Amino acid sequence: MRDENTIFSGVLGDGRLDSALANALPQFSRARIQGLIAEDALRIEGKAANDAASKKYTGHNFELSVPSPRPDKAQAQEIPLDIVFEDEHLVVVDKPSGLVVHPAAGHYDGTLVNALLHHCKGQLSGIGGVERPGIVHRIDKDTSGLLVVAKSDAAHEGLAKLFAAHDIERRYYAIVSGVPAPPAGTVRTQIGRSTTNRKKMAVLPENKGKHAVTHYRLCEAFAKTSLVECTLETGRTHQVRVHMAHLGHPLIGDSVYSNRQNPYKIGQNQSKFDRQALHAASLGFIHPMSGETLLFESSLPEDMQLLLSQLRL
Repeated sequence: MRDENTIFSGVLGDGRLDSALANALPQFSRARIQGLIAEDALRIEGKAANDAASKKYTGHNFELSVPSPRPDKAQAQEIPLDIVFEDEHLVVVDKPSGLVVHPAAGHYDGTLVNALLHHCKGQLSGIGGVERPGIVHRIDKDTSGLLVVAKSDAAHEGLAKLFAAHDIERRYYAIVSGVPAPPAGTVRTQIGRSTTNRKKMAVLPENKGKHAVTHYRLCEAFAKTSLVECTLETGRTHQVRVHMAHLGHPLIGDSVYSNRQNPYKIGQNQSKFDRQALHAASLGFIHPMSGETLLFESSLPEDMQLLLSQLRL
């Protein structure tokens, strides 16, 4: 285990101490800087300084002692990953269905985080002081497709701001029951935890939950089902699944939000299609460090392509 500290030094600019330090050391978030100041890791002109709000240090020399990141509780595991893009700040992954994003009750290992800890070994700068990838958004275990993960504290903070401001392009493909009418539209509701089943999300009254907006468009219609494109304006938990069910068109294979029979089978062995037919096909954002506009596309996975082939017969 690494226990040495890294010393960062420089000259402070105007403003509050924590803000001036964050400007001088953009690889650290302001919250991380505040934590280090509270841990007596800062020296200004050789003397300890622990008042993050002080504005009296403009032009002074500083030294910040940053400990090496602590190992995360999650263990690194060699799990194959489809890496779409990677640099020193972030990584974009095309996640297969069945892979849980973050360790939690019932899934303590074998997750995307475990895989990234192995893949990014020695490259993680220590988000919040812990050597781990920064998860800024998630897609469900049984949903496939694109998501971005931070490798540095500054990238984590920058991506979090983009998501909070809804400055992220996210487009999904869903295979749903029935054919939406009209063929294109926008769903605007409040989404929150269901009052009758805490494992589910639900459309709630206006004064409850969080504002959620989904734009949908019919791509292809079949006898009793259809392929729909959903573009997210917000990113609430289970948003596409909840909104399509709210319209009366739950996703094929979605055992949580559909009471309908699922007779759909795929492949030569006619295996039951037993996951929600949902794929995160497009992800676009401005790189939080370089300012470059990035856009990534992911083709439909084999199981959804097989399902569409069956529906077209």
